[in-house]
Amino acid sequence: MHSTHQNKFEWKQLLLTLVIAIIGGLLFKVIHLPIPWLLGPMFFVLIFSKFKKIKLFWPSKIRDTAMIIIGYTIGLSFTSATLIQIGEQLPSMILMTLLLLLFTLAISIFISKVFDIPFPTALLGSIPGGLSQMITLAEEIKDVDFTIVTFLQISRLMMIIFVVPILIFSPIFDFQRSTAISDSIHNISPSWVGLFPNIFVFAVVCTLFGVLGKKINFPTALLLGPMFGTIILNLSGFHGPALPSVLLDCSQLMMGSYIGLLLKPENLKNKIKIILIAILSGVILLTFSFGTSLFLTHIHSISKITALLSLAPGGMDQMAIIAKEVNADISVIMCYQLFRTLFIFIAVPYLIRFFFKRIKLKAEHS
Repeated sequence: MHSTHQNKFEWKQLLLTLVIAIIGGLLFKVIHLPIPWLLGPMFFVLIFSKFKKIKLFWPSKIRDTAMIIIGYTIGLSFTSATLIQIGEQLPSMILMTLLLLLFTLAISIFISKVFDIPFPTALLGSIPGGLSQMITLAEEIKDVDFTIVTFLQISRLMMIIFVVPILIFSPIFDFQRSTAISDSIHNISPSWVGLFPNIFVFAVVCTLFGVLGKKINFPTALLLGPMFGTIILNLSGFHGPALPSVLLDCSQLMMGSYIGLLLKPENLKNKIKIILIAILSGVILLTFSFGTSLFLTHIHSISKITALLSLAPGGMDQMAIIAKEVNADISVIMCYQLFRTLFIFIAVPYLIRFFFKRIKLKAEHS
C-alpha cells in the first residue's frame, strides 16, 4: 500500500517537473534564447526546485533515454572521410588535452592556496569533462570534501552550458550565416514516416551497445555505446534515418531537466566562498578554452565555433546538442571531446591516486 502511494506521489512530482520544463523551454524559445529546450528546462527546474513547498522528481532513466537519442544522432554524422580527418588531428587532440590538464592543475594550486581549500578537493572539483568519474573518485579518496567537488563540477558544467551558446551567438563568432542554415534545417525537419523500418534496427543496436557499455564501466556509456553502434551500422552500409526536430527537442528537455535538479547549494557549508570559486574557475577555464580554440583554427581548417565546442570544458552530450543547433562539425567536436573524456577516465584516476600518495608520504616523512 505504501509503495503504491509513493509511486502515485512520484508520478505527480514527475508531471509537475515536466510542466515546469515545458514552460521553461517555451519561454526561452519565445524570447529567442539559444538552445531553448536545453537551457529553458534546466533554468526553470533549478529555480523551482529551490522552493520548499515544491517537490520535483526526474528519474535518471529519462536522462538515459536522452543520452541514447543524442548518441544516435552523433553517430549519424560519422563517415569514412571523418575518420581520416580525425587521424590527421590526433597530435592536436593529445596536445590540447595535456595543455588543459596542466592548466587545471595550476588553477587547483591557486584555488587551494588563495581560498584555503584542501588541494585534493580543489583538483577533483576543477578537472573538466569527467563529472561522474571525479565524483566517484571523490568518494574513494580520503580527505576530499565530496559536497564541494560535486558542487564545483556541476556548477561549472551548468555555467558552460549557459555561457557557450551565448558566446557563439555573440558578434565574436559572426553567426548570421550559420543561423540561416540552422533555421532551414529546422524548417525541413525529417519526416516521421522516413524513420521506418530502419529505426527499429538502430533502436535495438543503440540500446544494446548502451547497456553493454554500462556493464563494462565505459565512460558516458549511454552516449558512446549508441554512438559506436550507429557508426558501425552506418559504415557497413546500413543507413540510419535523421530524427525529426521534435524528438531532438524532447531529448534536450530530458537532459536539461535532469541537470537542473542536480545542483544543491543548500548542502554547502561556506556557500559564498564555494560559489565564488565555481564562478572563478569556470570563467578561467572558459577563457583558456577560447584562447586554445583560436590557436586550433590556425593549425587546422575548422571554424571558430567547431574549435570552441571541441575544446569547451563541458559535458560531451551538451556540446553535441549545441553543435547540432549551430550546425558545427559535430564529428570533429565529438572526437576532441571523446579523446579528452577517455584520457580523463583511463589515465587521470591513476595519476591522481599516485600524486596524492606521494603527497601523503612526503607529509608523513617531514
